[in-house]
Amino acid sequence: MKYPILLPNIFNYPFTYESSINLRVGDYVIVPFGKSQITGIVWDEFEKSNSKKFKIKSVLKKLNVTPLKKNTINFLNWFAEYNIIPKGMALKLMLLSSKAVEDKDKKFYKTFESEIKKTSIKLSSDQNKSLEKMNASNKRFRVHVLQGITGSGKTLVYFEALKPIIKQGFQGLILLPEIGLTGQFEQKFFEYFKFKPAIWHSGISKKKKELIWSGVSKGDIKVIIGARSSLFLPFKKLGMIVVDEEHDQSFKQDEGVIYNARDMAISRASFENIPINLITAVPSIETFENIKKGKYGVSILTQRYKNSALPNYEIINLNNTKLEKQSWLSSKIIEKANFHLEKNDQVLFFLNRRGFSPNVLCNKCFTSFSCPNCSINLVYHKKKNNLLCHYCGYKTNLKRNCSKKGECDLIFSGPGVERISEEVKKKFPNKKIQIFSSDTMNKKDSINKLNKIINNETQILVGTQLISKGFHFPSLNCIIVVDIDLSSQGHDLRGAEKNLQLYHQLSGRAGRAGKPATVYFQTYNSNTKMISDITNKNPDIFLEKELEIRRKNKLPPFQRFISIILTGSNESKLEKEAFYFKNFIENKIEGKVLGPVNAPIFRLKKKYRVRLLVRGPKSMKVQHSIAKIIPKYKFSSGIKLSVDVDPINFN
Repeated sequence: MKYPILLPNIFNYPFTYESSINLRVGDYVIVPFGKSQITGIVWDEFEKSNSKKFKIKSVLKKLNVTPLKKNTINFLNWFAEYNIIPKGMALKLMLLSSKAVEDKDKKFYKTFESEIKKTSIKLSSDQNKSLEKMNASNKRFRVHVLQGITGSGKTLVYFEALKPIIKQGFQGLILLPEIGLTGQFEQKFFEYFKFKPAIWHSGISKKKKELIWSGVSKGDIKVIIGARSSLFLPFKKLGMIVVDEEHDQSFKQDEGVIYNARDMAISRASFENIPINLITAVPSIETFENIKKGKYGVSILTQRYKNSALPNYEIINLNNTKLEKQSWLSSKIIEKANFHLEKNDQVLFFLNRRGFSPNVLCNKCFTSFSCPNCSINLVYHKKKNNLLCHYCGYKTNLKRNCSKKGECDLIFSGPGVERISEEVKKKFPNKKIQIFSSDTMNKKDSINKLNKIINNETQILVGTQLISKGFHFPSLNCIIVVDIDLSSQGHDLRGAEKNLQLYHQLSGRAGRAGKPATVYFQTYNSNTKMISDITNKNPDIFLEKELEIRRKNKLPPFQRFISIILTGSNESKLEKEAFYFKNFIENKIEGKVLGPVNAPIFRLKKKYRVRLLVRGPKSMKVQHSIAKIIPKYKFSSGIKLSVDVDPINFN
């Protein structure tokens, strides 16, 4: 009998094989492909008929794996269509290194046994009201947004909503935006449920991943806490999805297969016909618009847990205070930090820049050190004593021969967290200080570092935006934003929205244990309206204004944007190709084609980049027309195309 088998590769259709074994849709099989053997899945439709006659090969083996559900196959088909990628690449996201893991005995999953024990945690009346709204239609697909000020106990509410789902034998998926959050979150989960969830992200060992993959497929592992890739696990009986910090930009996968995990999670919940909960302090503009339209349900927590007060805000005008040479901290800010330290408060100096300095140049030959592979500056990391590209990972030594004479006389322009940390050490020599960034907190000893911060053994933190992502530091009552002017610059479509979310999240780290807390903003800008806007207790006011601007200018979420990026190693050839390609597609797709223009980061990983932007109605017609036309265009050798549906950044 003939069967359509989808393979995890670049093809958008299944291949036809024959087998004497009786197979069903969703069965995992091993088949010959070229000179190798490959894992595939019995798909729901045959490849389009081809006039050429091919010898049909036979399925070699049926694997002992719980079949993939029809709902999941439907989701993968839709996912490929929406994101304009081949179906085979969508399947690849579901498999482990293009392989499936055969079912194991129940004893292998003993670590993840999910017997819920009673907890003594009581919800407030505010939390209970939100829980009732959340549970109102838990038997079918619906999107519910739990919006609450930081520290209002949103996690406890969705833990309570998840409890009956697990008791009924269903599985739960909690998506988090950052790997760094999983350790502290796992601890919180265990304290509440008294059993271990399975953690899934790129840092998990291959052996552990195989165990989790098979346990999820078999239905023996009940709860997954994971980064965006956990959305593609082959759940047997998924009952609820939670997207924590739904507004976070980290849910967007920008390399390889490009997709937004939050949006795809909503879609997967729809195909599974199960509830999904989006959790946030400040919703993304898309979520806010869907709440306003009545498409998503919402419940709002207005009180912090145990009625802790929100932090106060204070602006330090740098025009009224002279900074010392090579200093970024005013005497006024040092005074404020000392005041808090004397009260045994923890202090955070916030600057959203990794490393020591973002610009290094020579005082003699005026050379600015940029990446040889990308059109951006190299960042100096003092701790590692190297210059590093944050895009391609290129590293180089700091020592340079000068074109004038001898070695370069280096000037470090601007600060990163390492430089601020050095200044803080000079000002507070007797305090324990910790840099909190992806360079320091994704290491093996990060749990130990976190515990020291939680116990107030580390008195001063110097951190990037990673610190705003949901960590709970009970003694943190003073946050100093070193340079608010830095994050308010730029021409990002989502700049205002990102700042609103960042500073609400950031300020939410302070005053969580009930003590009075303050966030201080250093600024040269005499117009402080921007700061009062982004720190307003009611973020909806700001979002309403932002939505109106987007509506007037026909920007997302009112229109669909699709970025088409062409890359190549020959600059002039690429630019010509981009114009030819635009002329070819312009009148054949459902939407207006803007560009081509050089990407803001024109060269990345040794390749030049040119962008086109398609804007059109919010329907799948745009994707269908693009998917239809692209295969008809023959690109010159060395030119590659990638498509980003609903782009978040325009680098």
